[in-house]
Amino acid sequence: MTINSVRSVALLGVVALTASGASSCRRQDPDAPPVATASFHVAQTRVPLGSPVEVTYKFVVAKDAPKIGENYRVFVHFLDSDKERMWTDDHDLPVPTTQWQPGQTIEYTRTMFVPVYPYLGPATVLMGLYSTAANARLPLTGENNGQRAYTVGHIELLPQTENVFVMFKDGWHPAETPPDNAAVEWQWTKKEATLSVRNPKKDVTFYLHLDHPGVIADPQTVTVTLGDQTIDTFTIQPKQELIRKPAITAAQLGIADVVDLKISVDKTYIPAVVTGGANRDPRELGVRVFHAYVQPITKP
Repeated sequence: MTINSVRSVALLGVVALTASGASSCRRQDPDAPPVATASFHVAQTRVPLGSPVEVTYKFVVAKDAPKIGENYRVFVHFLDSDKERMWTDDHDLPVPTTQWQPGQTIEYTRTMFVPVYPYLGPATVLMGLYSTAANARLPLTGENNGQRAYTVGHIELLPQTENVFVMFKDGWHPAETPPDNAAVEWQWTKKEATLSVRNPKKDVTFYLHLDHPGVIADPQTVTVTLGDQTIDTFTIQPKQELIRKPAITAAQLGIADVVDLKISVDKTYIPAVVTGGANRDPRELGVRVFHAYVQPITKP
């Protein structure tokens, strides 16, 4: 399954400040008619820090909406109780705004990983549409929080201790962050890497968010096992990013208090070797993992 959230929330709006944030400096035309109504929905509104959330976004285009001449991006801002921005989930639409038709509904779901942010309590969700070229925002129907950022919902952030404990055990390189954004973090696997999981003894979904940066041109086959049981196996292509969500039953987890999940890669590489020294990294690398999370399945 191809990722539909492209490290969205992991980027935490550092880049978004230059785009969706910059538009707030421009005066907007208050009399322009709204082009659509935006909405935000999550099944569970109380979410622990660090957890994955399936977010459904929807835009209902106004019946008298004019033709939109460029492709706008969605901005989604999460504010704390002091109305300070914590992180964003800015992204491109699955149906570009230049293709919108009057009365059309655009609805889609993305996986968002809630950052481990130093805040607990209520958070307000704002949405809007912004132009990367003109630093302008489109008018929408709804509660305008200012500068065409519309209030679409609320969530409550819970402590990270509410999560199922997962520890990066053996076969991992140390955690890394890019130089321009300390909020993004990943760990490379070696050929095999083990996660130690506190067993919730119920059915769960295992979220694995990873990529293949494309240093080598070959696809990689990744297998996730629990003891002698294969939980998931898939191929990841060069420069591809995925979120896998295999289900694991309580029977598969067994009765042990702690279980190990193993991530195996068929092909590893040493950057210093495959690039002829252009990349000096001497490590043996498998795949790059951004999130590994075990979420109990809530019964209806």
